[in-house]
Amino acid sequence: MKKILLLAASTLLLLASCDDTLDKMPRDKFVNDPAFWNNAKQVESYSNAFYDNYVGYGQAGNYGWFYFKSLSDDQVNPDFDNWEYTSVPGNSSYWSNPFVEIRRANYMLIGLENSTLSEAEKNHFKGVARLNRAWQYYQLVRMYGDVQWYDEVVMDPDPNGSQKELIYQERTDRDVVMDHVLEDLNFAVENITTSGKNSWSVDMAQAMKSDICLYEGTYCKYRTLEDNGKAPDAARANKFLGECVKASEAVMAKGYALNANYGDIYNADDLGANKEVIFFRNYKLNEVMHSTGDYCCSSSPQRGISKDAIDAFLFRDGKPLASTSLDKSDVPERVEYILHDRNGKVIIDEETGKPKVAKDKDGKILYVYSIEKMLSVRDKRLSKLVDPILSLAHHEWERAASGSSMASSTGYTIAKYDNINQDPVDRISIGKNISDAPLWTLPIIYLNYAEAKAELGSINQADLDKSVNLLQARAAVGSITMSPDPDPANKIGVSNLLWEIRRARRCELMTDNWIRYWDLVRWHQLEKLDYAKYPSINRGANVKNAMALDNDIKYNIDEDGYIIVNSASRQYNKKYYFYPIPSSQITLSNGTTKQNPGW
Repeated sequence: MKKILLLAASTLLLLASCDDTLDKMPRDKFVNDPAFWNNAKQVESYSNAFYDNYVGYGQAGNYGWFYFKSLSDDQVNPDFDNWEYTSVPGNSSYWSNPFVEIRRANYMLIGLENSTLSEAEKNHFKGVARLNRAWQYYQLVRMYGDVQWYDEVVMDPDPNGSQKELIYQERTDRDVVMDHVLEDLNFAVENITTSGKNSWSVDMAQAMKSDICLYEGTYCKYRTLEDNGKAPDAARANKFLGECVKASEAVMAKGYALNANYGDIYNADDLGANKEVIFFRNYKLNEVMHSTGDYCCSSSPQRGISKDAIDAFLFRDGKPLASTSLDKSDVPERVEYILHDRNGKVIIDEETGKPKVAKDKDGKILYVYSIEKMLSVRDKRLSKLVDPILSLAHHEWERAASGSSMASSTGYTIAKYDNINQDPVDRISIGKNISDAPLWTLPIIYLNYAEAKAELGSINQADLDKSVNLLQARAAVGSITMSPDPDPANKIGVSNLLWEIRRARRCELMTDNWIRYWDLVRWHQLEKLDYAKYPSINRGANVKNAMALDNDIKYNIDEDGYIIVNSASRQYNKKYYFYPIPSSQITLSNGTTKQNPGW
């Protein structure tokens, strides 16, 4: 294995709380001596480097964790999303970057061993290091399966030197690595002493533990020997699911509360006082900014919401598409294009006193296609996720105050990341968005809790009512009962209850944090990303009627009138459950690092 550098150049996150205004030492001035680890402020400054790993909405013009991770059945990239890798790369930051951060954590743990700080202070900082080591190993295991476990630092890079065995060690069994991850998380939960919504806290550690343990528990329950190299392990699954429940309960007891409206956490300038948020990434004008909002309201083609995702949302009677008694139509209505000002208010025509409509250069009234009728009978979250007007070729639509006519791969434009309160110019400028990014929130904990208890078979109606049903009530779709009516769309062999809990998760967290992709992995449902088997994941809005009314609208559509987004085909292969090990790592290890199956 090649030598791993100690520090990587990057920009520290802004920390909102006054307690986090630190005397941050420049990274290039770091000096590793005993005095450094004896100084709490210097150790804290060193540990702040880990914040860079929680990408949130990204930075400047770079992509973040939200919206851009469209390798899923929720979004369709107009440029086509294939699997992350279809051939073995020579190098990959997915492999190398986590090991840089693991080395940073291990270096911190070693430095603290002989520190003169109090035991409580040392254990706090060790908790921070181990929390972040756990996070990095979790990423690696999800992607690669078996990976080398390191709890010490390679100080002698000589392949024939004193640490030869460490350098050339084989990949560690992924179950063993995840056992170490749980040990690290438990240490962090027991020893971190600080608080705050964008600093290391016990609540953030518990939230991370809730997420990781849900993943591990369900992955071990649903994995197969043929596809994952390991058979299901019920005892292991139950152990981790039980740990998820405990971590979730710890957070749920801390006084967090849902906002009245879904979506308020995704486009707010400051999440510091938001009771729904556990941990967030902070942004500030002219200091640290992002582009996620801009990409959702500019003329750049959006990665629109798929028909498959639209069909997942319940109707207001609490029924799915197959059994609702409400209007199922998703055919858009042709309406006059009403103009709005920069503040989102309807412009009134001075002559008629009526809303002003858009006209072309010849004075002909322009029309757009509205899905407001469809949205009015569906889960309220859908109205926050997408716009009420389709953005179609030659019939693009300008969201209030956006200043740009939007386009979408599917016709459905994503609205929930657009901060309408920001300055209109900055709002549609690359690298000028300032809304904070919610990384762990109360809805995530509610969903983790309900799913883990359902998987354990220990859930009851009271558990549902104090968790996922609070989200259902906010979405106006009724409560989940212990015996939901069957949905004909459930063809994957899980109970009706688990089906509905998974649906709630998908709808609540849609386009967030690449959650959907990894949910499909842990449920052993990755084949759902195959276009041939699941064509609705490559479909968009119903435009047959629109194309009949406006002959300048031209799309490739299926027999039912739905947009076919990509002509390319994404085909499932079981090898995609793991990323390929970069070929350079196999070479550098003298063959001790073996390639993943199928690559």
